[in-house]
Amino acid sequence: MIPGGQPNMQQLLQQAQKMQQDLAAAQQELAETPVEGSAGGGLVKATVTGSGELQSLVIDPKAVDIDSAEETAETIADLVLAAVRDANASAQQLQQQKLGPLAQGLGGGGIPGLPF
Repeated sequence: MIPGGQPNMQQLLQQAQKMQQDLAAAQQELAETPVEGSAGGGLVKATVTGSGELQSLVIDPKAVDIDSAEETAETIADLVLAAVRDANASAQQLQQQKLGPLAQGLGGGGIPGLPF
């Protein structure tokens, strides 16, 4: 602070720039971090990035019952949804861990576009 109670604008700008760089680095790290979710005891596995982008989907052949194609299709669809939701929930937890402290540094959160 400058004498008289005025904030040092140069210092504030430097802090804001550093926070912006830290946030960009954390977002990049999230985009590159794989997070896995599964359903049906591991019959279906989904991998998303920490930012929530679906990267891969693996369906174990044991999930397929060729004698009941319609029922199998419905079951697999349900398992895929559950696995992707599980992976996305893990990605949101990772976002909280990586971005939460940065948001608090920006005034306690509530940043538009961020999930906290």
